[in-house]
Amino acid sequence: MGQLLFQSGGFFDALGRVVWGAPMALLLLGTGLYLSCRLGWVQLRHFGEAMRGTVGRMFSPVSRCPGAVTPFQAMSTALAGTMGTGNIAGVALAVSLGGPGALFWLWATALLGMATKYSEVLLAVRYRERNSRGEWAGGPMYYIKNGLGRRARPLAALFALAGSLAALGMGDAVQVGEMSAAVRSALELISPGGGLDLPASVAVGVIASGAAALVLLGGARRLGAVAELLVPAMSLVYALACLAVIGSNLGRLPGVLELIFRGAFEPRSVAAGLSLRACLGWGLRRGVFSNEAGLGSAPIAHASTSETEPVRQGFYGIFEVFADTMVVCTLTGVTLLISGVGIDYGSPASTALCAGALGTVLGRGGGALVIAVGMCFFALSTLLSWGLYGARCCEFLLGARSVRPYLALFSAVAFLGAVMDLDLAWALSDVLNGLMALPNLFALLALSPVVERETASYFRRKGAKKTVDNCRTMS
Repeated sequence: MGQLLFQSGGFFDALGRVVWGAPMALLLLGTGLYLSCRLGWVQLRHFGEAMRGTVGRMFSPVSRCPGAVTPFQAMSTALAGTMGTGNIAGVALAVSLGGPGALFWLWATALLGMATKYSEVLLAVRYRERNSRGEWAGGPMYYIKNGLGRRARPLAALFALAGSLAALGMGDAVQVGEMSAAVRSALELISPGGGLDLPASVAVGVIASGAAALVLLGGARRLGAVAELLVPAMSLVYALACLAVIGSNLGRLPGVLELIFRGAFEPRSVAAGLSLRACLGWGLRRGVFSNEAGLGSAPIAHASTSETEPVRQGFYGIFEVFADTMVVCTLTGVTLLISGVGIDYGSPASTALCAGALGTVLGRGGGALVIAVGMCFFALSTLLSWGLYGARCCEFLLGARSVRPYLALFSAVAFLGAVMDLDLAWALSDVLNGLMALPNLFALLALSPVVERETASYFRRKGAKKTVDNCRTMS
């Protein structure tokens, strides 16, 4: 059986490389570029407004409506889903296998991904429905069904099937496995050879499984309340640790930036064996894994919002990609490169490399502790959000009665993820992510006229209101 699983992992790993090859890269970047151009580069022209409408409204009182969460809670839930192991382990993997230039392609996916996620979120609010419990339910399966009609329903079902399975893999087993690995690494530093690996893994599995059951059975509102507390706190602690390393090596920053830009187009000039294909491929794969723009998962959380204006909620999608990739992933990558830790290019790196980078300033134990805590909180937040995504996808396919059995399965897989080998789960997740992205990207392209009309209408109404207000002031 072990040999069969090993062979299956190799098969899915190879299939993942095919799925996330040049065609997918062109489709992702092409969709982001097309939407950016069609929407007049809304993510750049209205970036300030997007920040004021998201960060600026973070603590503003927002009216409630039945079965909904606040816009910030919806964004926090989605951001919790994106800020996971990809922000630490995923970036380390991309830099080690693709070189420093992979960070450049992470940024490229983020810049174009802002328009993609803006469109996803807008459509999710535009085409959402009330479910049997009175909650808002939405996402790609709903805007495919309601926006493209009956003939596109098989595409909606394909997305929902891939999403419900991907939630068990990437959103569940992988996250808990990374939590377990981070805790074991920290304990090994504190008590070398202490024989705590198995007890630590079991403890992580029990805690993760219990947390998933406790939070997810409370529905979107309980998850939103947890996410709006968890996401800002964990992001701040990790960012401060990275900034401490960067600040201590500030003189190296120009050289690091040169390495990133040169490595994006001439990876062999950084290290022998690196290729442009690997650099581009790993940058795109880990970029999408991290910010999930084009994947279609985050709109499921945004659809739960009490916000009734699709464009205003769409601004949260822009902020989400910016915070996840342009801030957190960049901090991880620059910290690795500026710290001076040895990166064995061409060999996959783990969280131990990130711990070593932080350890250059915080001490070996301090770096391991920050990474262990950060990985646990990042992974736990992703676990909870993906539980909601998987449940919504399962509900779309099988109805409301399937939600509780699915969440029970999700909690059981969370425990198994702490003690199982995750090579197969990682490989299978890449394939399932591709099966989610394809119908979602098709729907985004097909519904782009709707996004354009909604966007133009919003700014036209806003401009008219501003003109009226100015006239009243002058009079």
